[in-house]
Amino acid sequence: MSEFTNQSRRKFLLTAGASALGSIFLKGCLGNPPGTTVSTMQVQQVTATNVNPEQAPETPRIKLGYIPIVESAPLIIALEKGFFAKHGMTGVELSKQASWGSARDNIEIGSAGGGIDGGQWQMPMPHLITEGIITKGNVKIPMYVLMQLNTHGNGIAVASKWQGQGIDLKLAQGQAIISQLKSSNNIFKAAHTFPQVNQDFWIRYWLAAGGINPDTDINLMPVPSAQTVANMKTGTMDAFSTGDPWPYRIVKDKIGYMAALTAEIWKNHPEEYLAIRADWVDKNPKATKALMKGVMEAQQWLDNFDNRQEAANILAGRNYFNLPVEILTEPFQGKYNMGDGRTIDDRSMAALYWKDEKGSVSYPYKSHDLWFLTESVRWGFLPPETLTNANALIDRVNREDLWKEAAKELGIPTADIPTNTSRGVEQFFDGIQFDPANPTAYLQSLKVKRVNV
Repeated sequence: MSEFTNQSRRKFLLTAGASALGSIFLKGCLGNPPGTTVSTMQVQQVTATNVNPEQAPETPRIKLGYIPIVESAPLIIALEKGFFAKHGMTGVELSKQASWGSARDNIEIGSAGGGIDGGQWQMPMPHLITEGIITKGNVKIPMYVLMQLNTHGNGIAVASKWQGQGIDLKLAQGQAIISQLKSSNNIFKAAHTFPQVNQDFWIRYWLAAGGINPDTDINLMPVPSAQTVANMKTGTMDAFSTGDPWPYRIVKDKIGYMAALTAEIWKNHPEEYLAIRADWVDKNPKATKALMKGVMEAQQWLDNFDNRQEAANILAGRNYFNLPVEILTEPFQGKYNMGDGRTIDDRSMAALYWKDEKGSVSYPYKSHDLWFLTESVRWGFLPPETLTNANALIDRVNREDLWKEAAKELGIPTADIPTNTSRGVEQFFDGIQFDPANPTAYLQSLKVKRVNV
């Protein structure tokens, strides 16, 4: 029996090698906003270099899905700079997903059915898919979380009409304004790209910290990003939670401002992850580690800020994000024009891929899995008894053991390999703390929540 109660289903590639090594075969549609451009997939055969025969992958091929936001950068860079191919993964395919719902649908059917084997995920989607909570017919499809792709890289964009009225990081006047709107039947409307995961959690935490109940005081909904951008232009959408570069594009297009970066809400927070179907990993453990080593090298390359302009040029290209490169350039350097007169120039606030101020970014701390599940309980997405069995589920899904094996094979210094699956106590901008050793105490400390503890 599932450890979670069944819930109604929500509506919600690549080969690789450096570009210089040949052409690319790309397939799928544009994921996050704006636009609905469809690109083609290109396949490139690349020769692996210096692969230890004992570590040679069982197969060089895998199909990975991604959404065109900065969280996908390690996958794209691993392809474009040849890091996948270097470790024998010469037949990787990256598939641009139309939405998170599409990614969920494609992981259900797998690559054999024309879908994907894994890819970039918001949390805790791999756990929910494993438990059959968001799949068709509640069919369980076991997945493994292999590594974190990045920290930061998200923001809360707010429509220009609210500028200067206290709809900001601390929501100084926000509670009063939103209460007035609710009383006048002109309720504040906000959106995220998929329910019950990262981008939903970020905007919920921000609102709740300001005394606003996201379930009763506003209209919070999942909306395709392109539609949200269009709605903000017409004045029918008030706020939007999503990944870079889209909040910043809203600023550049002068239709809104950045009320908050998620880096301000929770400094060095976990963001998105690489997760793959368990059946593929179990069949191809060496290929899995080869893939991970390619991503690790891409993460290290990305965290050299001298490479960020080249990274922006690659990601902005037609095959990937298909947007003006300047939309990526400044945020990649930690430079944000917030659109309301405030500016940030701090590399520690940028999307980070290998290391941040807390240590390893790439390593998948189990304590972070626990926070996502605890936050799910907070908002009633999962029942309270989830926390009783949370560690058992996390142990099934989180394969930090494979991360350590891959890191050692790659020659990562021992000092850069975490020895504890917990990152310890986490601190949020409103003073709330999350101690992984006592998630119930965290829930008890929160004033705005749906669960009774």
